[in-house]
Amino acid sequence: MKYKYLFTDFHSNIHHDQMDQLDEWYEQAKEMLDFWPIAYYPYYVRKDKCGIPLEDIHPMEIVQEDWEKINTFVKNKNEENKQFPIFNGYEWQGAGLDGDHNVFFKTTGPLVNPMRYEQLYNKLKCYDAIAIPHHLAYCLYNRGKNWETNIEEFSPFAEIFSSHGSSESGDTDIHMSRHIHMGPRTGGTSVFDGLKKGHKIGIIASGDNHVVAAQYGHGFAGVLAEENNPEKIWEALLNKRVYGMTSGRVKLLYEINENVMGSEIQTSDKFLEHHIAVETQEAIDRIVIYKNGNPYYTYSHSENWIEKKLQEKITFKFKIEFGWGPDLKIYPDMKEKKWSGKLKTEGKIKSIEKCWSSRGQWINKIDDSSCEFGLTTRKTTQSGKWMGPSPVTTEGFVFEIEANLNSEITFEIDGQVFIKKISELLKNTDLIVFLKEAKALAKERFNFEEYYRNDPFYHNAYKVRIMKGKPQIAYKIDKRIKLDFHEDAFYLVKVYGTDGSVAWSSPIWVKKSN
Repeated sequence: MKYKYLFTDFHSNIHHDQMDQLDEWYEQAKEMLDFWPIAYYPYYVRKDKCGIPLEDIHPMEIVQEDWEKINTFVKNKNEENKQFPIFNGYEWQGAGLDGDHNVFFKTTGPLVNPMRYEQLYNKLKCYDAIAIPHHLAYCLYNRGKNWETNIEEFSPFAEIFSSHGSSESGDTDIHMSRHIHMGPRTGGTSVFDGLKKGHKIGIIASGDNHVVAAQYGHGFAGVLAEENNPEKIWEALLNKRVYGMTSGRVKLLYEINENVMGSEIQTSDKFLEHHIAVETQEAIDRIVIYKNGNPYYTYSHSENWIEKKLQEKITFKFKIEFGWGPDLKIYPDMKEKKWSGKLKTEGKIKSIEKCWSSRGQWINKIDDSSCEFGLTTRKTTQSGKWMGPSPVTTEGFVFEIEANLNSEITFEIDGQVFIKKISELLKNTDLIVFLKEAKALAKERFNFEEYYRNDPFYHNAYKVRIMKGKPQIAYKIDKRIKLDFHEDAFYLVKVYGTDGSVAWSSPIWVKKSN
């Protein structure tokens, strides 16, 4: 069966006070995704009569009014545009004893808020509804997943990664330390804990974003569906033909004996053929096949391409990021910058992937060899302390280009022209620093022109980073591996990128027959 790769975000939480932004969220989702499940967030922080702030669900009259708006919105948009399906859904937390879940409907259904997961299932089992657990690896009975109450037909897959971090296991290689109030991560509630307990669940990643749909770098879900329509998407979800990725679009196919991820199979074979086909936006470092939740076989890809001589005509990918700029502690009014740009190659643009963190971005492909774009970059900070944590928000693209190795790419950024040789892009990461503009800003604001080092100017300069280009052999593989088979087991693959990105397949469950 030939499947389409569909990309989505099962966890973009729109709040009551954002309901007037539904159209804006929809337009952003349409730019970034192939279909969009809305996860309405009916909760808010209220002050108790004693004065303590508490998260609680809005009064139900407000919630039901919002829910009606979302149902009407979904119905109208699906009638207007059948090429971009959307689904209605909401976040359910209950008493926090069973873990948080996002509920989605194939068509429509009621928003109900019982205290326990089993009660939620009983109220919704007559509808086409699923409930997807997220940030599972928090503490049991304190918003972490309670596997003792899980119902597989209701929760066919789980969210292994989001803006919270990784819920793969209690000691995995990706942090889960964003939220001090919900953390730290622990054992017993994670995705791998559930799998090892015998639960047959698929794996996705998704954002848990509350300000914009489909924020790059917070996780996306991949779905293998026959077509991009509600019927075929829902069929893929129920059959666990899903996978997760931390950032960027990853095309991932995992099969055992030609049975796709999410399958349950039985065989008397002494060997299993694991088929892994992957295409990432960054170079693939290694692929690990897990058996029963433990590393079982590792294929190291980096050593197989890194020293290979490149052909004269090459297909390659590179990422370009825009942002940085004036420190808000020094220039508090400079919270965003609008960029305009063009790219032209002597070859051919094969694909463009949007790496967008917020609204206000656009790109137009002029022809096979050129495009123009506009970006708005914004700054965020979680600490006012000097040297405190200050996550950088950038906007950008991943370009895939086919061209001659010795040809050039021309960038025009804010009216300035920069010419880069492809052979040089493939050697190392490059940086464009708008130092002259930063010096002019210091002169204008502070009448400041000289210092014994460049910090006051460089630290406040806008920058464009052109990441090292990677040839196709680095980011695209199709591999078959034969491994011994002696006992019942579940298998899944984990793909590591050289940039720290990760993708997980859903498992395949294999039973030994006589």
